[in-house]
Amino acid sequence: MSKKIFIVEDDDNIREMVKMALTSFSYEVTAFDNAEAVLEAVSQSVPDMVIFDIMLPGMSGIDATKELRNKTGTKNLPVIMLTAKDTEIDKVTGLDCGADDYIAKPFGVMELGARIRSLFRRIDKDEVQQLEDMDISDLHINNSTREVTQNNKLLDLTFKEYELLCMLIREHSRIVPREELLNTVWGFDFLGESRTLDIHVRTLRQKLGDDADDPKYIKTVRNVGYRFIGE
Repeated sequence: MSKKIFIVEDDDNIREMVKMALTSFSYEVTAFDNAEAVLEAVSQSVPDMVIFDIMLPGMSGIDATKELRNKTGTKNLPVIMLTAKDTEIDKVTGLDCGADDYIAKPFGVMELGARIRSLFRRIDKDEVQQLEDMDISDLHINNSTREVTQNNKLLDLTFKEYELLCMLIREHSRIVPREELLNTVWGFDFLGESRTLDIHVRTLRQKLGDDADDPKYIKTVRNVGYRFIGE
């Protein structure tokens, strides 16, 4: 059965180009030109993924993603963000709002297709080993709901942040190389730069209240990778 993807893009040419490309990749695609319309459609039928442009008339892609993340039925819905900007702050903003990946314009449809396949592969094959519910430091990981609480306070982690934290916890006895984290969490065909990992670690640290210079949870081993040091 074909995966169902909703795309939200107000530029007619880009919207049609993406729709045609993804349809040729055998996805079932529905296109929208505003966030309000796609949120209404999602409330009726939840797709397998939503691709948002950040800059939209009315509600932005960022605000729409936040709304999806605040609802139980769409909390873990995969979201890719399209942005005309390629600065680090725009990437961080997109990830912080709950997007699982981002791609900067202009982009090639083959790259977009690879990002989509990689994200679906992570979900379908569940390549990151599942953790049993566990407590470590002041964190509680609930595997059945994919939720992490800190001192009984729920942390608002994205799909990738959750997987990244779980992998680091699972491998806490060793330093996990950057390439291994990218390959396992993002997939072997991930086409993004390794800076993506650093951005995700940074936002994860912010949500954990961790200090990179005096870490309680995640230690950076320069030029090698990261290690979870919580006990």
